[in-house]
Amino acid sequence: MAALLYASRLPGAAYEIVLVASNDPAAEALALAEAEGVPTFALAHRGMKRAEHDAAMDAAIREAGAEYVVLAGYMRILGPAIVAAWEGKMLNIHPSLLPRYPGLDTHARAIAAGDSHAGASVHLVTDDLDMGEVLGRAEVAILPGDTAETLAERVKLAEHQLYPRVLGDYVARPFDPEWLVAQVRERAMALPRAEETVSHGMPCFGIEKGKKFAWVSVDRHGDAATALLAKISGADEQEQLIENDPRRYYRPPYFGDGWIGIRLDLGDTDWDAVDGWIRRSWRAVAPRSLAGLVDAADAF
Repeated sequence: MAALLYASRLPGAAYEIVLVASNDPAAEALALAEAEGVPTFALAHRGMKRAEHDAAMDAAIREAGAEYVVLAGYMRILGPAIVAAWEGKMLNIHPSLLPRYPGLDTHARAIAAGDSHAGASVHLVTDDLDMGEVLGRAEVAILPGDTAETLAERVKLAEHQLYPRVLGDYVARPFDPEWLVAQVRERAMALPRAEETVSHGMPCFGIEKGKKFAWVSVDRHGDAATALLAKISGADEQEQLIENDPRRYYRPPYFGDGWIGIRLDLGDTDWDAVDGWIRRSWRAVAPRSLAGLVDAADAF
């Protein structure tokens, strides 16, 4: 927690800590956070059902305005409700090179196995303990004569370097143009006969030797926005989308009534919805025979 806190105060940090919460009112992290002017919340779990305690923690986190939950030495297993509520927004660090050695006694297990390296992994939290997507790892050499205790001390040093960096990268990526373009590319190129080119200075996706079905606008005309440009039915739909959510939708310059700009850099992009826009746009330009094959495949 201290490493995350102090890293958050360095120039250019992508996150700030708005609350330090614990199920142990005597936790040293609470005293440190208070001394550093960070709000705290403590609630002992004894005598409470797990779901009730989780719900109280969740309420405190949301009241603080947090957008992510970062576990740092929280030694109580969280129930499925709070894990689901923060899906993709809850991170943990584990003292092994996952997927090797989930659970306890990681250092002793790595030494007993004769591994050349141990380490730490930052991962997303899921119901499957220590099995969420790994976002970053740091390797630590196992030295001759190492014990679980000596190895643990060096792994802690790696953890303190790894966690703030991975957290910073993860919370920043919904605003990173390169990452956003890559998300569109992955979805667009998964469609039949899709190809990528550059058109009007933008990444562009079309059907081989056919029409274009999507562009990604990155700081186009100095607007500092990253957006998907997708086909729609016409002026009425364009007007309705913009009226309903002018923050997200806009009329892309020079593209006319048959296209809509969809902001991807607002931090809350629904990628399933984006996938739907890309597929719909692809269908609008795909030959009937090709679209028919996809319809048949989707039916199964």
